[in-house]
Amino acid sequence: MGFQEIIENVGRIVDAIGVAAVVIGALVATLIAGWRLLQRQPGVYRQFRRFLGRSILLGLEFLVAADIIRTVAVTPSLTDVAVLADIVLIRTFLSWSLELEITGRWPWQKASQSEMAEEN
Repeated sequence: MGFQEIIENVGRIVDAIGVAAVVIGALVATLIAGWRLLQRQPGVYRQFRRFLGRSILLGLEFLVAADIIRTVAVTPSLTDVAVLADIVLIRTFLSWSLELEITGRWPWQKASQSEMAEEN
């Protein structure tokens, strides 16, 4: 097994971890939301969206890492690098959009004291 094959396999593993993060996160978020609904707890939908959004963000991070591993580790062409840049830009935009949707602020904006206390 050569270096290129090893890198491809590592990329596939990191891809699989990204998909697993999204799928497992969605399942766990749904189970927790279902339990909270049965308990008639307030704010179930908001908490569900936050948990699900964070799972998607985590999965996106792994998927971007896998793309970078596969593209940069193997001798990349200019086309490969351009495609990678497009993928990273799209996923970064998705991440920022999800962050805004989840927290109500952009990633570079500071959280208020009440938001920080709420997250803990």
